[in-house]
Amino acid sequence: MTPTPAVGKDTMHQNPPPPTTTTVTVAYAGGDERRGPVTMGQANMIRCILRDDPTHINIHDVWPVPEGTTSAAVTDALRALAVRHEGLRTTFPHPPGAAPVGQVVSAEGTFTVTVLDHAELPGDPAEYAESVARAARAGRFALDREFPVRITLLTVAGQPAYVALAFSHAVADGSAMAILREEFAELLAGKELPGLTSLPPVDLAAVEASPAGLRKSEASLRYWERILRTGPQEMFAEPRGRRPGTDEEARQLTLRSRRGARALAGAARRTGHPEATVLMAAWCALVAHRAGQDSCVTAVPSANRFHARVARSVTTTSQDALLHLDVRVETFDALVARTWGAVLNAYRHSQFDSVRLWEMIDRVTAERGSHFGRDVVFNDVSALPAPLLGTDAQERDDAEQELTWGPPQALPTRLLAFTYRTAPQLHISLWAAPSVFTPEEAEGFLSGLVLLLEAAAAGDVPMKALAEVTGVRPAERGPDWLRVDGCWVSPDAVRETLGRAVGGLPVRVQVTETSGAEPYLTAYIALGDTSLTPTEAHRALTALIPAAGSGVLAPHRYVLVENPPTEPDRSDAWRRLNTIDEGTGRSRQV
Repeated sequence: MTPTPAVGKDTMHQNPPPPTTTTVTVAYAGGDERRGPVTMGQANMIRCILRDDPTHINIHDVWPVPEGTTSAAVTDALRALAVRHEGLRTTFPHPPGAAPVGQVVSAEGTFTVTVLDHAELPGDPAEYAESVARAARAGRFALDREFPVRITLLTVAGQPAYVALAFSHAVADGSAMAILREEFAELLAGKELPGLTSLPPVDLAAVEASPAGLRKSEASLRYWERILRTGPQEMFAEPRGRRPGTDEEARQLTLRSRRGARALAGAARRTGHPEATVLMAAWCALVAHRAGQDSCVTAVPSANRFHARVARSVTTTSQDALLHLDVRVETFDALVARTWGAVLNAYRHSQFDSVRLWEMIDRVTAERGSHFGRDVVFNDVSALPAPLLGTDAQERDDAEQELTWGPPQALPTRLLAFTYRTAPQLHISLWAAPSVFTPEEAEGFLSGLVLLLEAAAAGDVPMKALAEVTGVRPAERGPDWLRVDGCWVSPDAVRETLGRAVGGLPVRVQVTETSGAEPYLTAYIALGDTSLTPTEAHRALTALIPAAGSGVLAPHRYVLVENPPTEPDRSDAWRRLNTIDEGTGRSRQV
């Protein structure tokens, strides 16, 4: 095989000698051939794979190779992992235009390893390896035939240094990559891997399809529906906010803090609750405080690995646990106590039929006249084996506290956090949407989290003192913003969006406030010669809400009149007009 120059990989050095590329085909055999339906997690991720940009949905990791390891030892370890884990030998046959419903596990097959051999690794070797792995995410995996891992071996004068990998999210998630990384290192060290204790995907799908599994899924859907019908539709509802339907590019901000680790351990000892619960309570308290909300709704993706049968499965279990935590308590200790039960409840309801979930989300949000935003994601992987350390895989435990900025990536949420370690440092990476957080505000948020933990380690913290304790200020909203149905709403934004939805017809949104009840929104629409029904107006508005500005919910009622009054800025003038038709807007029927 004649080596050929690699293209597009070497970007971290000014004038590096070009690496050479060879492709090695690795055969494996010894597993069992199996077939079965897809798991709920696989179905969820396949839905995203078929819809989303591959660079967003594919995932990657970098595995350091110990000095002195041969290339043959690396390929032998990779072969052993393929034989050991059915998920790595899985494809998803399906006819064109249809989503896969089944999976096939091969007993034998091949995969390729692209070897990039360098005279020296360019720039920062770990960052270079990261860039190679990230570049391999480009291009959609062929679910029906492609080996679900793209493998690049980086060598220096033939000596392996790193394995850069890109995975199909249909067969692996962050936890699975961590397990594989750990086992890869143990194989290279000559250790014998223990027997598998968690279910492979085909068996997991059978458990999910059992009567008990179906009951669990139904209970999860009911749990989600209650939150979708009653919780805030967007955590960061404020004038400068943007809807989750519009992705932004956000830079990675990483906190490494020995102070934070000591404070978290101290707060856990003082309150008598696990560190994970205290950290979750602090996260939710600060998110809700910054957002000016009475509750925090946050997705917790890693939560569904708490059961032994999936804890170490090499598959994707990527289904959100959805935590809805009411923060209306007097003190932080009271919130920690409340968090424990709320987190367990969310974990119990993190297994569901994702197709039915999205059908329910579409139905409920159309009835409510809203758009549920996955605004906040908190992924605590600190308890997992060999946790992934993000773009910087090097151990740096000496920082008392430091904040460093990393590369940008597309962000389909408003606030995403990964907790990689809690000791000896608190190590968190944060991606905060620039439309909601300036760089200074993002840094202040992570610093404020440490300050809250330090205060909680010293004693109970009044929830009213969060701004003083953390330095984090709540969102600023104009006087026209108000709470409607548990959500922050801007009547002006509702009027503007409804006007666009009905083709520019004159619109007036009236706010009715009564003692002891939330405000009530009525939309008046002057039809002129246009034919329109309240149902059509509501449908047109809800179609625009996902891409509209922040603070838009449908009115409770639509009132259709012929012509606008001579004083269109007076609500009483609209009320005196003859009504052509009227009907209900948002519905909260359960």
